Amino acid sequence: MVKKVFRADLPLSVLDLGSMDVTELTCPPSEVRRTPRLTRHAHPRLCSVVFAQYGGVRVTQVGREAVLGARDFALCDGSRPFGVRPAGRGRATVVRAHVPRAMLPLSAPEIDRLLVTRLSGQEGTGALFTRFLSGVAADCDSYRPADVARLSAVGLDLLAAALAHHADTDAQAPDESVRRGLLLSVEAFVREHLHDPDLSARTVAAAHHISVSYLHRLFRARGTTVAALIRRHRLEGARRDLTDPRLREVPVHQIAARWGFKGHAAFTRTFRTAYDIVPSHYRRRALGLPA
Repeated sequence: MVKKVFRADLPLSVLDLGSMDVTELTCPPSEVRRTPRLTRHAHPRLCSVVFAQYGGVRVTQVGREAVLGARDFALCDGSRPFGVRPAGRGRATVVRAHVPRAMLPLSAPEIDRLLVTRLSGQEGTGALFTRFLSGVAADCDSYRPADVARLSAVGLDLLAAALAHHADTDAQAPDESVRRGLLLSVEAFVREHLHDPDLSARTVAAAHHISVSYLHRLFRARGTTVAALIRRHRLEGARRDLTDPRLREVPVHQIAARWGFKGHAAFTRTFRTAYDIVPSHYRRRALGLPA
């Protein structure tokens, strides 16, 4: 088996969130290892969370092995050597986050019991955490400095809740932090599925394993609705396309369909309500075309 250490020439992206740093890494069909030489320079009180984003992976440390399917995650001791390799023959993409042990709501024995154990990210708090981590890694170039502290707090709270659940303890992340994390996950899901004309509160709730009524309550507390969020993002996307000179020959109804609007007439009404101008006139004005 060919072995490699973590190194900068592997395909990866890194986001430093202060108390949590997040790396997205594509594993080749060989083992990627954090060697003793590298771990000697690591902080002795760090934990590493390894999350299988695409493809299955095997995580090994201190004689233990965890086989992670997509959306599963495992906890490793960041100060000890560990290895990650695809479970099959192809490549796999993993997200790795370093977190201080002191910021986890578990005792040292509880953390040690969870090390290199497959923890499900398919449902409940585990699903909220892995969806958040995946979204953070995907959008790492779009955050401003002011976003960092908020994202770090949300990530730590979601991880704390997920680990407490799997450790079967009474430790809980603050309710408000869990709600913030859920709302961030919902917004990321909506942006990812805007092109689907069937995107609705029902599909969003089902994807997050919550009821439609609970989803509506979350947005009502913010003074808005899921439908308004979807409509706003779709309108913003369509408006950008209408002002793009490269798309000047694309009919308006095709742009509407591209952003999930059901029918040209419905799109025109919605656009005019939002911007007080019909889409075709808006395009001509923005591109300086003759009337």
